[in-house]
Amino acid sequence: MYDETTHSIRVSVQPAYLDDQSAPEDDYYVWSYKVVIENQSGETIQLRHRHWRITDSMGRTQEVHGEGLVGEQPVLGPGDSFEYTSGAPLSTPSGIMAGIYQATTNEGEMLDIAIPAFSLDSPFGRRTLN
Repeated sequence: MYDETTHSIRVSVQPAYLDDQSAPEDDYYVWSYKVVIENQSGETIQLRHRHWRITDSMGRTQEVHGEGLVGEQPVLGPGDSFEYTSGAPLSTPSGIMAGIYQATTNEGEMLDIAIPAFSLDSPFGRRTLN
C-alpha cells in the first residue's frame, strides 16, 4: 500500500498485477490499482481533474489528463472517502505511476493533491536493490 497526505487529504493506492489480462510473450503487461481518497480536513472539497505520469522500465513516460475520476467528480465532506479501481497497461514488465488530483473547496480555492508514486511490478521484471 502506498499513501500520501496533502492538504489533509489522504490518497492510498494498492496496485496488483493482472496475470490473466497480460501477455508477456507480446510485451503486454496489465495492472489494476485501487485508490482510496479520504478527506481528513475540516472542509468540503470536490475532486475535479486528474493528471497521471506513467513511466515504463525503459523510461518512456505517458501523461494522462482528464476531468474527474472514473467519470465522476465526487464531493467529499469532512470525514468522507471515495474509492475506485482502474488499470494501466505497459509494454515492459515494470514501471511506476504518480500524479495529482485537482480539487476545489467550497470557497473556490484550487488544491493540488499528490497521488503517491507507486510501483508496477510483474513476476517477469528483473529486480535490483539500490
